[in-house]
Amino acid sequence: MTKMWTIISAVSSFGIAALLGIWLVPFLKKLHFQQTEREEGIDLHKSKAGTPMMGGFMFILSSIVSGAGGVALYNALGGAPETPLLCAKVYAGIFMALAYGAIGFIDDYIKAIKKRNLGLTAKQKLVLQFLVAAAYLATIYFFGGDTKTFIPFAGMVDVGLMYYPLAAIFIVGIVNAVNLTDGIDGLNGSVTFFGAIFFMLIAPFIERIGVSIMSAALAGGCLGFLVWNFHPAKVFMGDTGSLYLGGFMCAIAFALDMPVMLILVGLIYIIEMFSVILQVGYFKLTHGKRLFKMSPIHHHFEKCGWSEVKIVIVFSAVTVVCGALALMTVMKYTNFI
Repeated sequence: MTKMWTIISAVSSFGIAALLGIWLVPFLKKLHFQQTEREEGIDLHKSKAGTPMMGGFMFILSSIVSGAGGVALYNALGGAPETPLLCAKVYAGIFMALAYGAIGFIDDYIKAIKKRNLGLTAKQKLVLQFLVAAAYLATIYFFGGDTKTFIPFAGMVDVGLMYYPLAAIFIVGIVNAVNLTDGIDGLNGSVTFFGAIFFMLIAPFIERIGVSIMSAALAGGCLGFLVWNFHPAKVFMGDTGSLYLGGFMCAIAFALDMPVMLILVGLIYIIEMFSVILQVGYFKLTHGKRLFKMSPIHHHFEKCGWSEVKIVIVFSAVTVVCGALALMTVMKYTNFI
């Protein structure tokens, strides 16, 4: 029964996202919600100016309908009952992802309509992102959430009073890391697709079937979006989509009590984030020198002559390897959970 529900969730999410693109892409063009390229960007990307953005609505709608709807139907039709805390983590996590998507929408709207390429300021984004993280964590606390988390090879570890501030920093960090991974055709959707697949496979080992259904819905939605976003992209997800993906991946990881595993499953996100941090730090320390040809690091490889398709394949392969390691870790150490 579990496999059936995850398959239904994934397939329906894929179908909704892929079919939605038939209407959404021309609609976004009509509204002139289009990409603008930075002057200092990569020359090959200049031709992408005018490509519709906010395509993230494809997988946002599909993952909500198939994920939240799938979990509700699974529970209503005789699925294993879930604790109020786990239900809170699932549904509060979905609302968290939607809130991050809303922040991204505001950012995209400013870029597209107000013609300010940088959108919201960094300070505005961080304040809003921390408020969303705090609201999510407060909800979890209200429903009886504890301060334990799964650490590979150590089992469930009680972090104590530092759990909630560390969790807030972690969520905001991951959300921004996923946002930075968006920059070339098909990259963010592909990496997140494989990450969601491995969380989908991990969840049943600790009997979190609702989380498995959520993960399947996200994977299906990403794949449906890739129908339109794989090179050459007909639409971009925009910050609307990338911030939503970051929030949803965090929601899954926290619903599994495995946020640390997201560092492994989402290693590409972490590498992308630290490539920017290192680039900025090195630039300031050396008064103008660059560690990479361009950051985030996927642009460095573009500058080195890699095609967008090659970067997507290599980064996806890294995610598959890391996801397999995460799955094997959980399979071996489930007795610690």
